Amino acid sequence: MELFGHDITYVILISLMMAGFAAGFIDSVAGGGGLILVPSFILAGLPPQLALGQEKIVSTIGTIAAIRNFMKNRKVVWSAVAAGIPAGLFGSYLGARTILYFDPDTVGKIILFMLPFGIVLSFIPKRVKTQEDTDNLTKSVILFGVPAAVFVIGFYDGFFGPGTGSFLILALHYLLRFDLVSASATSKLFNFSSNIGALGAFMLAGNVLYGLAVPLVAMNLLGNHIGSSSAMKYGPKLIQRTISISLSLLMISLGYKFLL
Repeated sequence: MELFGHDITYVILISLMMAGFAAGFIDSVAGGGGLILVPSFILAGLPPQLALGQEKIVSTIGTIAAIRNFMKNRKVVWSAVAAGIPAGLFGSYLGARTILYFDPDTVGKIILFMLPFGIVLSFIPKRVKTQEDTDNLTKSVILFGVPAAVFVIGFYDGFFGPGTGSFLILALHYLLRFDLVSASATSKLFNFSSNIGALGAFMLAGNVLYGLAVPLVAMNLLGNHIGSSSAMKYGPKLIQRTISISLSLLMISLGYKFLL
């Protein structure tokens, strides 16, 4: 059966809606929803470019639910957002431009090599940052640390993409001393800004199926809402476990892509 101009059956559509929900939940807690959506779209028969564009429109709009919940519960660090969003936009733009000149496979192999260190880092026992740590962030962290981290990860998002949300949370928590819930909340706005640039490029290139996006966005919004509510309710333990799962999925997917 043909749906939305492509050979997508109702069974595949329902499967994609379930994937959209799961991706929204994971993305809102620890980032990495694209690790579920992109392979799902490719398995459904969409060309790679279209799969990437479809992932961007679903995840970009879906993130709004998580942002709303975190904002409502005052978990976003607005001073960091003001400093980091321009860096994320600029970084993702440069990353998207740079991919036209460099081989992304080489970058993917480097990231694959570095990911185990990120997973190990998430398991190293250390004092968990608290809300008090976030409240006492220094001006140098806000003015220099946040923009630098968001620029680098934004560049990666434009250049390659998968796992951006997880990397943002890890950077804010382990390097810049945000507590985990605030790191997860604040990272959503940074990730949202870096997604917008890529989504615009895919839309201009005609790599978005708007009809297919509607039910998937609805499920992704629901997943983001439940996931962000769970993150605030269960706190650091849920986020740490979800980050580990997200990074492991990313390492497996990159290993399959670049080594097999």
